[in-house]
Amino acid sequence: MNGTDFDIIIVGGGPGGYVAALRAAQLGLSAAVVEAKHLGGICLNWGCIPTKALLRASEINHLLHDLGTYGFSAEKVSFDFSKIVARSRAVSQQLSGGVAHLLKKAKVPVFEGFGKLDGVTGSKRKVLVTPEKGAPVTLTAKHVILATGARARVLPGLEPDGKLIWSYREALVPDALPRRLLVIGSGAIGSEFASFYRNMGSEVTLVEVAPRILPVEDEEISALARKAFEKQGMRVLTSAKVGPLRKSDTDVTVPVEVNGKTEEFTVDRVISAVGIVGNVEKIGLEGTKIKTDRTHVVTDALCRTGEPGVYAIGDLAGAPWLAHKASHEAVMCVDAIAGKQVHPIDITKIPGCTYCRPQIASVGYTEARAKEAGYKVRVGKFPLLANGKALAMGEPDGLVKTVFDAQTGELLGAHMIGAEVTEMIQGYVIARTGELTEAELAETIFPHPTISESMHEAVLAAYDGALHF
Repeated sequence: MNGTDFDIIIVGGGPGGYVAALRAAQLGLSAAVVEAKHLGGICLNWGCIPTKALLRASEINHLLHDLGTYGFSAEKVSFDFSKIVARSRAVSQQLSGGVAHLLKKAKVPVFEGFGKLDGVTGSKRKVLVTPEKGAPVTLTAKHVILATGARARVLPGLEPDGKLIWSYREALVPDALPRRLLVIGSGAIGSEFASFYRNMGSEVTLVEVAPRILPVEDEEISALARKAFEKQGMRVLTSAKVGPLRKSDTDVTVPVEVNGKTEEFTVDRVISAVGIVGNVEKIGLEGTKIKTDRTHVVTDALCRTGEPGVYAIGDLAGAPWLAHKASHEAVMCVDAIAGKQVHPIDITKIPGCTYCRPQIASVGYTEARAKEAGYKVRVGKFPLLANGKALAMGEPDGLVKTVFDAQTGELLGAHMIGAEVTEMIQGYVIARTGELTEAELAETIFPHPTISESMHEAVLAAYDGALHF
């Protein structure tokens, strides 16, 4: 093979694309990555990582203003907002550089530019790479993995303008902390930004068209999240419709209708967090057998598209839009190309995490979805108020909820809200992946004192055996 011919070409260098390249290198396959902007994709540069850096800062700000709970006092507590933003960008840059190092170490070349399918030559597919500067180059490979990701959905009248109306990108690099903020959309992105800005001191209104916030979560968890947000001073409006925005030079007036009554909010900034759309444009899908559905590429269980030799992974291939789903698909896809035996992904075994305060984490069926699917269920609940470690940490607000198949004892789902639950959900994910029942989970010994003990108690509670509540 020459410098432009490979076993696999990956278009996109995000958590799906770069992982696919690294896995290919591990298996002895030659791979190349085509990336137009930043290695690490949205996740490392404009999503998962920088938001967590910001949220960490807001947690610290919250603690500094709640020192009395722990017996401390301090005067003139303040922060430099520009330094908080700069730190989040530095963390992203460090990790993006780390991805570049990993690819270099694995001897995977990175072609900077926009990549698109460009037909076939013999038994090889062609990918045309057009750099921002310089001449285009054509790469060839038997297999092409499309990992171009997704971007923020833009609704008419809510187009980000870089000043008054923000998408997640503008919300990550503000010039100053807005005094008044309205967030449209209460999914993970909207709730995390609402939580960050509220904990930094902004007046925040969170607006959701659905009857409840965090609509993909279990209803009980969603209700507890709303209660927590409102306790923090956030205004939450559900079943809400946003009318035409009126912008001035310095602020935005937003009419919001709830139950037939309209209230106007004048705010400094608006964040639109109303979902994402796949980056299906300009990647050469025209004239191929690749199908799209609502801006996402249609694939089979092994990430194969309708075009032989072309695969799609990650956000481009649809929900759930999670970086860890993209990375897992990347390994599965490359392993299948290499002829290894693979298992298709079961989306009910993919955890979801929202890093607001309090944190939210879940896996599998909600109670309602399990019943809709025809299961007879047993449900266990355990409040963090009854957990010693949570009390010691000053974090007593939260709940762990388990959903079991009443007939087989299979763990169908688990739902958590509270301190550090995003670090604990993996225990339930392992249980679902390993097809454990309540019997094995009940016999599992959890360390004391830890918040994870509440996971054990929630299992016991489903079978009327909770010991501490």
